[in-house]
Amino acid sequence: MPLSPNMRGSLMMAVAMAGFSMNDALTKYLTAEMNFGQVMLVRGAISIVLVFALAWYQQALRPVSVLFRLPVALRVLGEIGGTATFLASITHMPLANTSAIFQSLSLAITLGAALIFGEPVGWRRWLAIVAGFIGVLIVVRPGADNFNQFSVLAMISVCFCVIRDLATSRIPKDIPSVFVTLLTTFVVTIVGGCLIVPLGGWTPMSNSSMGFLLLAAVLVLIGYQCIIIALRAGEISAVAPFRYTQLLWAMGLGYLIFGDVPDRWMIIGASVIVGSGLYAFHRERVRNRELLVAAKASAPPTEGV
Repeated sequence: MPLSPNMRGSLMMAVAMAGFSMNDALTKYLTAEMNFGQVMLVRGAISIVLVFALAWYQQALRPVSVLFRLPVALRVLGEIGGTATFLASITHMPLANTSAIFQSLSLAITLGAALIFGEPVGWRRWLAIVAGFIGVLIVVRPGADNFNQFSVLAMISVCFCVIRDLATSRIPKDIPSVFVTLLTTFVVTIVGGCLIVPLGGWTPMSNSSMGFLLLAAVLVLIGYQCIIIALRAGEISAVAPFRYTQLLWAMGLGYLIFGDVPDRWMIIGASVIVGSGLYAFHRERVRNRELLVAAKASAPPTEGV
């Protein structure tokens, strides 16, 4: 039985989160040897080759002028800001903490869709959004000893990613997803190259580091492609909650690779964020069913033939 658009989008989102989480772990590991601008450049250069080959094979290449179409340009700008601030935060924070803050993204997307696109949001989902951001504050804990500017960068990264994902949902269907991935990767790679000198300059790389960067590039390609397909295939409200699978990956990889053990407040805050997001998702499903029933009830009866 073929999957519905929402089911297909949800599956792609889950795969994207697995790919991004493993890439994040590799990136954090590599930043002990080089700055994240160098990671963005080398990883991006490898990704460009892979994505270009895929786009050429799928006959998905389009004029570069596509970049200047507003939804595509906003997606690329959101990706630049989101990637740079996220990598800056993850370099100095445990994977699980950064990921927990990032779990507020689905709630932030709901908020952005309501404010920008005028999508209806009931009072229950507004309460869920407020509760989710309270959960972020529990994780970040402003004023606590472990609070620093990198926690703020993680929250700024969420804002950039809201712009990215809302813009992605408005990209015309005639623009292939893989070409959007190619444009995004190309611009992010250039920005990474520009950041190398301000962040301390180039560092010679070992063979193992090159191998890890190659793997990271493949994982980023998988993540980019899957998340674009997810956001374009299904409704944002249906697809976004599957971002929460990233938290499980981050906690597991953080413990296995870096020995990071989440503290009590991080677990409490993450639970509040995830619970709020799942409740908002539930309310969206209930609203959609009510609208469907109302539409069927108001539809004029059809005469038999």
